[in-house]
Amino acid sequence: MKLCLVTGATGCVGSHVTERLIAEGHRVRTLVRPSSDTRLIDQWGVEKIEGDLTDTAALRRAAEGVNLIVHCAAKVGDWGPVDEYRRANVEGTRVLLETAAGQKLDRFVHVSSLGVYEARDHFGTDESTPPATQHIDGYTQSKTEAEKLVLENHKTRGVPVAVIRPGLIYGPRDRVVVPRLVEKIGNGQFRYFGSSDKAMNSIFVGNLVEAIMLAIQNPAAIGQVYNVTDDDPTSKRRFFGTAARLAGLPEPTRSIPLGLARFLAPISVFIAGLRKKPPLINPARIKFLGLNLDYSCEKIKRELGYKPRTSFDDGMKATIDWFRTERLI
Repeated sequence: MKLCLVTGATGCVGSHVTERLIAEGHRVRTLVRPSSDTRLIDQWGVEKIEGDLTDTAALRRAAEGVNLIVHCAAKVGDWGPVDEYRRANVEGTRVLLETAAGQKLDRFVHVSSLGVYEARDHFGTDESTPPATQHIDGYTQSKTEAEKLVLENHKTRGVPVAVIRPGLIYGPRDRVVVPRLVEKIGNGQFRYFGSSDKAMNSIFVGNLVEAIMLAIQNPAAIGQVYNVTDDDPTSKRRFFGTAARLAGLPEPTRSIPLGLARFLAPISVFIAGLRKKPPLINPARIKFLGLNLDYSCEKIKRELGYKPRTSFDDGMKATIDWFRTERLI
């Protein structure tokens, strides 16, 4: 039995990682905000430390004496000041690493993002391509800086890290990303940017948990970075069309020409800044909905034996079924 810190255990990824670790006989501790819904993790007997990623003292208490850290929590979004993202995603990671460096730790698994790569079309991009140094939004900028920090702490302090880079995560317990997209499809606000045939970089949460567990269990993962997807070629049309169909909605077909979207983005961002509300179009959304996002996960398959258990179709069905049960759609 190990004592494991899972950040973000009340969220989609963190809750599934927590459930898996407990099923394998480990104890789990997490960091929770006062406003967090802890009913599920309370059922599992998870130890709670009150605080968030900007609370240095709480982070240190949470990380003290643990055998394993799985860092899932992050401030997410595609708009807002980069410094707000840095305070949570970079400085919070720094505190966890500093605490981990002073104690015996089996593994520090850092959940990063495929967003660390340059905002361009990708066709089978693998880990030999370095992350971009400058990004178009605060989230991906902070995730790149946090990932760099994690790898530096492995080199300079010997922290046994492993970095997992997932794409768009979907699955049961996601109350934010896919439900909002399905809502936009339902009210007719959803638009593709350019061709809907371009690739998505999606991963079912269950497949991501499998990748994380492999990184925990296999010593070969130490010091390494791994891209992870469903390894099931999925276009934007297939992703959003399947979600709409399963939710009983018409499949979206409308699109905005990519060139027009790029022209409108800075105008939309400027207006949003004046109104203090998120823009309808911004560079991050153009990247998500307008670019070809195809990444290779051959490295994790080859080195750790990653083999996704859940296909895209089965994963999306499980996702929409859960949304319906929770009355999110």
